[in-house]
Amino acid sequence: MSHQKVIGKKDIVLFCISAILLLDTVAAGAAIGASSIFWWVFLAIIFFIPFSLISAELGCAYPDQGGIYAWVHRAYGPRWASRITWSYWVNVAVWFPSLSVLFAGIFKQLFWPDLSLMGQIILGVCMSWLTVLVNIVTLEIGKWIPNIGAIIKMVVFTAIIVGAGQYYFENGAVNDMSFEALKPNLSDGLQYLPVIIYGMLGFELICAGSDEIRNPEKNVPAGVLLSGLIIISFYILATIAVLTAIPVDNINLVEGLVDTLHLFFGDSGIGGLFVSVLAVGALYTFFSNGVTWALGANRAAAEAAIEGELPAFFAIESKTRGTPVGAAVALGTASTVILVLYGALAGSNEELFWSLFAFSGVIFMIPYLGMVFAYVKLRKTDPDRDRPFKISGPAFLPTLLASVCGVVLILTIGLFMYAPGDGMQWEVFWGALTLLTIGEIIIHVNARKKAHQSA
Repeated sequence: MSHQKVIGKKDIVLFCISAILLLDTVAAGAAIGASSIFWWVFLAIIFFIPFSLISAELGCAYPDQGGIYAWVHRAYGPRWASRITWSYWVNVAVWFPSLSVLFAGIFKQLFWPDLSLMGQIILGVCMSWLTVLVNIVTLEIGKWIPNIGAIIKMVVFTAIIVGAGQYYFENGAVNDMSFEALKPNLSDGLQYLPVIIYGMLGFELICAGSDEIRNPEKNVPAGVLLSGLIIISFYILATIAVLTAIPVDNINLVEGLVDTLHLFFGDSGIGGLFVSVLAVGALYTFFSNGVTWALGANRAAAEAAIEGELPAFFAIESKTRGTPVGAAVALGTASTVILVLYGALAGSNEELFWSLFAFSGVIFMIPYLGMVFAYVKLRKTDPDRDRPFKISGPAFLPTLLASVCGVVLILTIGLFMYAPGDGMQWEVFWGALTLLTIGEIIIHVNARKKAHQSA
């Protein structure tokens, strides 16, 4: 069914910020130490900027509902498009529980210090189904969850940066921030480098709802490029801020945000109240971040199911709103099952967060490999396509930029599965392989069903 055009340029900017600018990524990236600042700048140049340009070009040249699914479909046909879309959707289903764990960990720190791990799991399950509810209302309403989340994120990031400046003038920096310390340290840094790449992806997400975007040919590239500038600036400055005040060994991947705010603004009086307000705002951003990714992933999965390439349940849409009810309910169910299973196995919220994060990270990179390969192919096979925005320069430049992005993505997958110093992460490898195998079975069954119906 047709969709209302409810998304403008401002919405695209805020949607991208909500999807990509992650508070937890700052703590995880800063855990590398001062050299993380080098990695942010270096990876911004060789990956983040090229990837945002590729996303902007694809989004305005091919403003098709389904976004990444539609682009891979054009380049490589339905089978590869359905593989990419399965990875895209199932990654969110696995990643969302890690976000729920982060939410519950900070909730515990703020309001309920004695909350057990199982209590945190129950809180995560409630968050999952609230996200499902937001996904089945129209984007005209649903877009306000990520929009408000993006604004709060920018406020929290700004507070951290300003607080760090004040802390530095009073106390100096607790970590060595000299030029020597900024040099990349491969032996310590590689473990967390995938987190930085992870925190640079998501520009294509808004394009999953292209039918709902006003003037996508103009608004998508403008929104993507402006949001990219805002996001990378906040990431670099906030990483410097965290490293200014918290010793690297004390950075907690789950509770580091609140620790940082307490250091900057105090525990009592107005400072303590300000920290509580910011922390509640941060809690909301974790929820809005999950909503943002679910909105994009569910629309891509629904589009693949409508074409008969994923199970028919995913194609169920609201008759009055046109929203992806089936995909949203499936996401909530999968998130709940994973939370309960991992909750029974993990010893702490940080261990649970990292296991889920690495597990979903491998799957997460696969659609982006498909996306950059599709970009290169469409540039060659569809050269006359009207591209309101395109990467200019020598003819080889688009292919070179996409190839570098592809190499970075492949290295990131490798680092999620093989942690330097810790060796092969077999649970991550087998978990990812299991999910991909399930996807292959589903796609094969639906392809046979589709062939039978058309015979």
